[in-house]
Amino acid sequence: MTAPRSTEFPTPPMKQTKSMRIFAEAAESLGLHPYISASANLSETYTNPDGKTINQCMYCSFCERFGCDYQAKSDPLITVIPTALETGNFEIRTHSNVREIAYDGNQSDGVYFTDTRTGEDYFQPADIVILTSYVMNNTRLLLQSGIGDPYDPESETGVIGKNYCYQVMASAQGFFDEQFNLYAGAGALGGQVDDYNADNFDHSDLDFLHGGTIQHTNTGIRPIATNPVPPGTPTWGKEFKEASAHYFYRTLSLGSQGASLPYRYNYLDLDPTYTDSHGDPLLRMTYNFTEQDRNLAAHQSARLTEILEEMGANEVVSNPDIGDYNIMPYQTTHNTGGVIMGADSETSAVNNYLQMWDCENLFVVGASAFPHNSGYNPTPTVGALSYRAAEGILSYLEDPRPLAE
Repeated sequence: MTAPRSTEFPTPPMKQTKSMRIFAEAAESLGLHPYISASANLSETYTNPDGKTINQCMYCSFCERFGCDYQAKSDPLITVIPTALETGNFEIRTHSNVREIAYDGNQSDGVYFTDTRTGEDYFQPADIVILTSYVMNNTRLLLQSGIGDPYDPESETGVIGKNYCYQVMASAQGFFDEQFNLYAGAGALGGQVDDYNADNFDHSDLDFLHGGTIQHTNTGIRPIATNPVPPGTPTWGKEFKEASAHYFYRTLSLGSQGASLPYRYNYLDLDPTYTDSHGDPLLRMTYNFTEQDRNLAAHQSARLTEILEEMGANEVVSNPDIGDYNIMPYQTTHNTGGVIMGADSETSAVNNYLQMWDCENLFVVGASAFPHNSGYNPTPTVGALSYRAAEGILSYLEDPRPLAE
C-alpha cells in the first residue's frame, strides 16, 4: 500500500537484503503491503537533468549519517551546489554567521553577518532575501530581526515559533538465532509498510489521529554505537562481552516514524537568559509529548512486536511508553514548524509561495513551513516546496508584490 505516483522513479529500487526479504514476507503474512523504501542512494549510475552524475551505491559500511566516498548519494554537494556555481551567479561565503535580517517594517534590503574568523561585521544588500537556515534558525533569525509577531501560547496570538512539531518514534528489537550481514548497507536501504500510516487504517476504536510508517533498514551498523543484548544480560564483564559479540549480527530492529500534531504549548521562542558567543539570544524550545503522541507510539510499538514475532525472533524488546521528551540521546532531526504556511497572516507566517506576509521580499524555505509533521520524512516535501518558492521568487522579480492575498 503506497501513495499513487504521477511518474515513476528515475532509477530502480535498491537491492533487497536477506533481512529485508524476511521483513517483507512477515508483513505479507500479516496482511500488510510491504515495499522497498524510496532512496536517494542510487541503485545505478544516474545523470540528473542538470547533467550531474550520481554513482551507483556500493552498499559499503558506515553509510547512515556520513559522507559518501563513491558519490552515490543525491547530496547537494554533488548536485545542486555545483549546478549553481556553474551559473556564475552563486557564491558560497563560509564562516559567515548571519545575525539579523534588515527590516523597515515592510521590506528587507539585506542581511547583517559576522565573519567568525575575524569577528568583522558586514552588511550584504539584497533585492530579495531567501532564508534557508533550517527550522530552528529560520525561526530564531525572524525573532531576532523583529519580523512577524512572536507566538504567545497563553493568548494563542502571534505566529513566529508556533506549531513546533517533532516526530513520534517507536522501535523494537528482535533477537534471532540466525546471523545476518548487517555490516554492509546504505543510509536509506530498507523496506517499509504504510498500512498504519495516515488514514490507511481504521481509527474508529483508537484514541489518536494519524499514524506512521513502519520500517526495517540496513544502514550499516556501527561497531561502537551498536551493542544489543537481551534483557537480563549484565551491562559489563565477560557475559556482557560474549552476548555483545553473539548478538551483533543476530539482532534486527524495526522502527515507526509517527506523525506529530501541533499543540498549544509546544513552541519556539528566544531565550530570555542564555546567549551565543556574539551575545545574541539562543533559541528556546518548549516541547513535550502529548497524550495523542503516547497513544500513537503505543499502538505502533504493538505492531512492531507483531511483525518481529512473525519474522521468527526468539525474543522481542519494545518500549510502548515513550514517556516525556528528552533531547538526549539524539533522536531525529526531522523538526518542523515555527514559520508555518497558511492562507492568512493572522494564523500563519508565510503564504503558499513561502513569502512572508509581513515582509514581501523575504522568502522562508524549509520544513519550518509545515503546520504539522507527517509519518514521512519532511525532506521530499521540503524539496517540492522549494520549487514552489522558486516559482514565486521568479514571479516576484518580474512584478514585485504580495503573491497571495
